[in-house]
Amino acid sequence: MAVARADSLLRTRPRTVTIALTLVGYALVVGTFTFELPIYPDLTQTQVNWLTHAIAAINAATTVLLVAGWYLIRRGRVDAHRRAMIGAFSLILGFLVVYLVRVGGGGEKYFVGPDSVYYAYLAMLGIHVLLSIVAVPVVLYALVLGLSHTPAELRETVHARVGRVAAASWIVSLVLGVVTYLLLNHVYDYTF
Repeated sequence: MAVARADSLLRTRPRTVTIALTLVGYALVVGTFTFELPIYPDLTQTQVNWLTHAIAAINAATTVLLVAGWYLIRRGRVDAHRRAMIGAFSLILGFLVVYLVRVGGGGEKYFVGPDSVYYAYLAMLGIHVLLSIVAVPVVLYALVLGLSHTPAELRETVHARVGRVAAASWIVSLVLGVVTYLLLNHVYDYTF
């Protein structure tokens, strides 16, 4: 009964579901950054480093799945596209858990390198964060439509148009996240 009700809600009110899920996601992240919630363990620098590497690996794998999903849908392989996109979203949920634990329980890393690289790093990080914020509702809306409609029904929705925006913003954000990770953790140094 509850599953049928949830499915009906996804089909009839995808924007409402998208807004609700977006607000929950934003609240988790803002709450973790703003308040010292006692739900996170205190992490050592080594643990923060391992979680940082895990985040970068998740983001890289998500990028691969998104690009594969984009390729697959352009080839008309709808079921494979759907699996790739669900896989990408599942990885991002894993990312969110790891990210919140790292932010909530760890210290911060500050970039140490030449000024010219530092400002490029900050610009890439800023674009990454901005695109991450913007991508959340667009990705969720495309996902809600994709999960609640058949392929034939999706042709009558904005799924394809929203999906292109979602995938493009998400891919650029993820790539910039991986690049800033590499600069901070492998190319230059940081202070903790």
